Amino acid sequence: MSRRPLIFAAGVAPIYADRAKGSHIWDVDGGEYLDFGMSVSACILGYADDVVNDAVRAQLDRGVMYSLNHPAELELAELLCQTIPCAEMVRYAKGGGEACAIAVRIARGVTGRDKVLFCGYHGWHDWYLAANLDPASLDSHLFPGIDPIGVPRGLAGTAIPFPHGDLLALERAIDLHASDVACVIMEPMRSTESPPEYLRAVRALTEKRGIILIFDEVTTGFRHAPGGVEEFLGVVPDMATFAKSLSNGFAMGAVVGRRAVMEPAARMFISSTNWSDLVGIVAAITTLKEIRRRNVPALLRDFGERLMAGWNQVAGEVGIAARMYGTPQWPLIEFTPPVESSQEAAGAGRSDSVVGGGPSLARKLAALFAQEMAHRGILFNTHPVHSAAHNDSDLDRTLTATHDALTIVRDALHAGRIDDVLKVTLDPPVFRRLVQ
Repeated sequence: MSRRPLIFAAGVAPIYADRAKGSHIWDVDGGEYLDFGMSVSACILGYADDVVNDAVRAQLDRGVMYSLNHPAELELAELLCQTIPCAEMVRYAKGGGEACAIAVRIARGVTGRDKVLFCGYHGWHDWYLAANLDPASLDSHLFPGIDPIGVPRGLAGTAIPFPHGDLLALERAIDLHASDVACVIMEPMRSTESPPEYLRAVRALTEKRGIILIFDEVTTGFRHAPGGVEEFLGVVPDMATFAKSLSNGFAMGAVVGRRAVMEPAARMFISSTNWSDLVGIVAAITTLKEIRRRNVPALLRDFGERLMAGWNQVAGEVGIAARMYGTPQWPLIEFTPPVESSQEAAGAGRSDSVVGGGPSLARKLAALFAQEMAHRGILFNTHPVHSAAHNDSDLDRTLTATHDALTIVRDALHAGRIDDVLKVTLDPPVFRRLVQ
């Protein structure tokens, strides 16, 4: 799912990569593209970062798996505890979904309770997909209509969603399930900044009810601050999960948290040979140090601010109803065509969402934009991800291509020819996240 061709412009953008460096990627046919995907946000420093790769290469010659523990395991744990506000103890993983599964296991083990309240996307494991044993519970958090094939029916009712930003809905869910709730796990933010007062209220509510609060920072990672969203917004959970940008694309994940919550995990069976693989650990140590040394959150903010300002200026000059908004570290693009043109130009029943009649006009415009950007050698969609490797030249190239692409979108819209010029595949529906 993470690398399906539909992420960019299926049928126009390349499907298979051969190599990547910095902000650029080359496909198997030798085509070079400026990439705004960055391996689903994992490569925060840029592809094949020299400092990280050199550290990993040096470790390879010394071996990466032993029969004994290695001091680097402690070094990374200490670095995480120095960096992330809630971190007093650490458990490792290899990916984000796995880290979330470990965190939920720990929360259930510590509290002796079974139910999980969640908001956002947290992976593929049984505990999470169990929400779809109750009809359509994940529709606003993941793909609509996922069939939980292989998930035990006995898990029905153990994973319960709540909408982001709605404190009363969370409070009602807690009241309804009362003493059965082990934890609240949520993406604190993604592309739009969550009001700190909302997260502080969630923090106060879970503390009052004796419920463990887990922030899933697998996606946001260290884009907003070296200590994550909890440092950026000043709201500290009981536990947090990290992966992706933790190790700049090498396989590594971590669960961190308060000692009172984490220490009982020593009595739980949570174990894997590869969690202490030194490739991931060394990559994570080096990446965390480089994030702080290069002040990566500031780099991402500066590039994002200039990208947003430039993109919106181009959209205004072209004369199309579209905007780039959200946080500069990970912005969003929204096309808002006039409702009256939806039937005429694209045959869609509504212009703002995907309804039973097929793709909306807004979605078609976004797809056409991605198509035209791909034609110009840029992998770019409605949720572009940049890295510390993206530079001024990349920005100029992107804005020039944006002007050309949006001009084609505008002209096709005005001529009622969207379907004629659109060559990409639109189904199945786009990946959804309740937390933008």
